[in-house]
Amino acid sequence: QVQLVESGGGLVQPGGSLRLSCAASGTIFGLYDMGWYRQAPGKQRELVATITSTGNTRLDNSVKGRFAISRDNAKNTAYLQMNSLQRDDTAVYYCNARRWGGHVREDHWGQGTQVTVSS
Repeated sequence: QVQLVESGGGLVQPGGSLRLSCAASGTIFGLYDMGWYRQAPGKQRELVATITSTGNTRLDNSVKGRFAISRDNAKNTAYLQMNSLQRDDTAVYYCNARRWGGHVREDHWGQGTQVTVSS
């Protein structure tokens, strides 16, 4: 059973920084592509950043230059470094682990961590 546990959220002032962590257990972490999604009140969940099992990264345009995604396979953990935070970054952030078995997609989600950007 794959389990993902996010941590690192909280309240931060505009312009501040946070680092989110996603600790995985119950699986071979290195086989999965990892992603961070967020959902603001009244909005749909949206993709923020992804990192493949081989380390290739992609960032949504809204966070390019401010956020960075990384992973440490030895620690079974993915990270989202968030700098220059803006009020629009306020959301619940979710960690995702994904892999494909042929045409079948396997997805796992964490419980989410709240990020609030406010003065």
